[in-house]
Parts: sequence; structure tokens; C-alpha cells
Amino acid sequence: MARAALRPAVPFTPSVETYRPDEEQTHRQIADVFKHIIGKTHRDLGHAQRGVHAKSHALLQGRLVVHSSLAPELAQGIFARPRSYDVLLRISTIPGDVLRDGVSLPRGLAIKVLDVAGERLPGSENDLTQDFLLATGPAFTAADSRAFLKNLKLLAATTGRAEWAKAALSAVLRPLVRALKTLDVNTGLLQALGGYPLTNPLGDRYFTQVASRFGDYIAKLDVVPESANFLALAGKAFALAGRRDALREEVVRILAREGGAWTLRAQLCRDLAENPVEDASVAWPEQDNPYLPLASIIVEPQQSWSPGRSRAMDDGLSFQPWHGVTAHRPLGDIMRARRLAYPVSVAQRSDLNQCPVHEPRQPPAC
Repeated sequence: MARAALRPAVPFTPSVETYRPDEEQTHRQIADVFKHIIGKTHRDLGHAQRGVHAKSHALLQGRLVVHSSLAPELAQGIFARPRSYDVLLRISTIPGDVLRDGVSLPRGLAIKVLDVAGERLPGSENDLTQDFLLATGPAFTAADSRAFLKNLKLLAATTGRAEWAKAALSAVLRPLVRALKTLDVNTGLLQALGGYPLTNPLGDRYFTQVASRFGDYIAKLDVVPESANFLALAGKAFALAGRRDALREEVVRILAREGGAWTLRAQLCRDLAENPVEDASVAWPEQDNPYLPLASIIVEPQQSWSPGRSRAMDDGLSFQPWHGVTAHRPLGDIMRARRLAYPVSVAQRSDLNQCPVHEPRQPPAC
């Protein structure tokens, strides 16, 4: 049966954002909590990690190949014409401390596109990159920055504490999540508490979760497996076998001998009530508004993690949604909070590690 015609995309105008008078104060508090988490892990480990997404599982170099013959509403921003970009990718888990993988939590995928032309966002005027930040789960864990601040304070309170207890909780929650999924029950909260499935991150689906400008329109993005080997990993569990860095080892095992590909897709805002910009906790319905393919992300066989790569990409780079062009300007309260908090986090991490963080013009030699 043919799919019904999609509704027209909502044009972008600045009026799609609604600012709270006190939101900057909340954003500064979020930055302070990030600083606390980074300081705590630095004292514990002797090395400053990110305030969130501290542990990397893969640090990759690849290409983003924009598809040809995109519909006009998709041929926007950096996807306006077919071309290939070099990209850097970082796969991680969410906490700000480096935990054993027996604590199974949602994952993140950060993408840095290189050699991007166009009018730049404030703070990135001298750069040539475009960053996209994605995580497993179609919506953000909090509606706005006030709710996120509460969640972040809870995360900060447990940073560096009782790793064994977190692993024990995960061991209980993982089978519970599997059982509830067969009943079509929403398990997002249980996954965030430690019940995320033990699957290879190469087979996961990742979402930007919050909206950004998409040229003349507004969109969320996702990344899904494209190549047969990545598709085969989707939902497929592996044995933890007591390995602290099992996720990293599983990715290394695949990418040492195989390449692979994902598809980057866009879901356009077609109704501001159904597809809100300011409430980041709302997953935009997909039934009548699917994610549509934009580009392929291709990675060749490579050593997906090494100490040298970690120094170059974990320590030497940052991934921030405000690194980019105005055609992909981040939108909404959560994104505005990131604009203030992320540079504070990066500066502290750089200072503690005595390692300059920079925006690359070409892939690092690592």
C-alpha cells in the first residue's frame, strides 16, 4: 500500500523558540554541576573526563556521503548537494565516570563533520566543523533545563561511588527489560537506571533527541545501521564474561577486519503541537512522519580504539552542537543550556589535563 503524502514541513522562524526569563541561571547551575563531576573524576582518576559521556568505546574516522537526488525539503544545510565529507565519530556511554561495562547504560554517538562551509554559529566563527550529538532513545530524559538539572544533580551524587552496586542493579534490570519489551512496555527509565541491553553499539539506533534548524525547516536526526554486518548486530546480545571494557572489545573485534555503514536520516517538524521544539522529552511520532534518508556514514576497517586515539580524540577534541553552521542551529531550552555549559566543561577538562582542545581541519594522525 502506498504511503500517504506527508504534510508540509513547518518553515523555520525564530518564533519557534520560547525563552524563559530565568533559564540562563539554570544553565549556569548545569555548568557548575558539570564542573563538580569533572573535578570528582579528576581527583579519583588523576585525569579529567567529560561531565557526561566520559567512557569511549569507539573513536572512528570515516566519510559522510550525502545522497543524490534528495527532495528539496531534505536538500538543506550541509546536505544541500551530493558530496563526501570526512567525519570523526565517538561512541560512548552516558555517565561522567568511567564504569565497567557490567553497568549497562544508554549510549551516545557524536559526529564531527569536517570541511564544512557556510555562515557560522556564534563561538565557532573560525572553525570548519559541524557537530551532531546523538543518543539511544528517541527523546531526551528531561523536558527542559530545570528538569535536566535535577537529573544531573542525582547523577553527580553517585559519580565515583559503589560501582559494584551499579553493576549488581544492571544484572537485575537487564532481564527485566527484556521481559517487559515482549509486552510492549516502555522501558526507557529502566534502561537509564542500568538495564540497557548488552548489545554491540555498532548495531544501535541513535537520535539527536532534540530539534535543530534544518536549513529552511526544523528537524531531528537519527542514525541507523545500513551495512549488512551492522544490521546483523541490531538487538543481538553478547556475553559480558566479566570484561570491564567488553563494549570496546566487541567493536574492536568487528572493525579490525570489517568496515561498515550507517544511514543518517532526518525527521522534519510538520506540526508544532505534535513536534514541539521546547519540550525535549517528547518523541515526535513516526507513524505519519518517518525519518527520511540523507546520507551514508561509511567507516573502513580500522583500529577503533587505542591509547593514542584516545589522547587525540577523547582529550584533544570536543563535540558540541554549537560547533556548526547557522543552517543547523540548535533549538530549544536543552540546546541553549548546552551552549553555555559545554564550553565551561571543555575549558576545565583542558586545563586539568594540560591538553589543548581544538577544532580539527583534517582527521588526526592516530
